[in-house]
Amino acid sequence: QVQLVESGGGLVQPGGSLRLSCAASGSFFSINAMGWYRQAPGKERELVATISSGDSINYADSGKGRFAISRDNVKKTVWLQMNSLKPEDTAVYYCNAKVVRDSGPRVYSYWGQGTQVTVSS
Repeated sequence: QVQLVESGGGLVQPGGSLRLSCAASGSFFSINAMGWYRQAPGKERELVATISSGDSINYADSGKGRFAISRDNVKKTVWLQMNSLKPEDTAVYYCNAKVVRDSGPRVYSYWGQGTQVTVSS
């Protein structure tokens, strides 16, 4: 089993900043990648940023130049630094991890519970 615990969401004014954190715990063989996705009401979940175990990073266009993702493979933690936030960034942000479990070589996708980010004046 894998648990992803997220924190750092909240209410912020436009132009402000937030830093989200996600820590993985449980029993598994390895984490191939971690990332952040977001979902606004009535919309599909969308990619924000991902980072592999080798630190290969992918950003959605919406966050380029404003967001930064980082990870610590020892602590099994991923962060998302969000600057210059806009109202359209308002969403529930979900942590994701692609995990190889102890039982075999298949890669499984796990999700955190989500943390609310609201950008409003």
